[in-house]
Amino acid sequence: MKIGVASADTNAMTSDLALVTAIRSGDQGAMAALYDRFSSIVYAVALRVLQDTGAAEDVLQEIFMQLWRNPGAFDASRGNMAAWLAVIARHRAIDALRRRRPENDIEDVTISVEPDMASDADRARAMDKVRGAMQTMPPPQRSALEMAYFEGLTHTEIAEKTGEPLGTIKTRIRTGLLSLRRVLAA
Repeated sequence: MKIGVASADTNAMTSDLALVTAIRSGDQGAMAALYDRFSSIVYAVALRVLQDTGAAEDVLQEIFMQLWRNPGAFDASRGNMAAWLAVIARHRAIDALRRRRPENDIEDVTISVEPDMASDADRARAMDKVRGAMQTMPPPQRSALEMAYFEGLTHTEIAEKTGEPLGTIKTRIRTGLLSLRRVLAA
């Protein structure tokens, strides 16, 4: 069964590479196929970060326009197309968040609160699990995760801020996320 999965991954990678090669020669059909295949991933990542459908659509459009203009930016030897586009979407969305200005005066904002005890309880349990897992992590790993997900810093910005190598930061964040996933799945 693993052989089938590996060959499916290889076929998808080859197919993505073939589409990128076709885009380099101006094939609009290849661009449409790539968009159909990956636009939902890019949109979902952008929407999760921005929490705004219009802004997420703008990020989606920017990314695919960039890919159309510069298909050579994708390097298949460094990973698959879906992961590459998801990372770009996250970074673009974070950049969009940083550029946002408050749209309303504080006096114009009305807050509506409807208590949902079940959701609040579930969220509180999940947060307790996350806090517990974060407390057991080595301080450098916990710090890297906090900077990435609470401060919105990129891996490169974290490396610059801490003076650590970029690869070390990426490893710490990945390992931390895997341990959080295990805790939440339990």
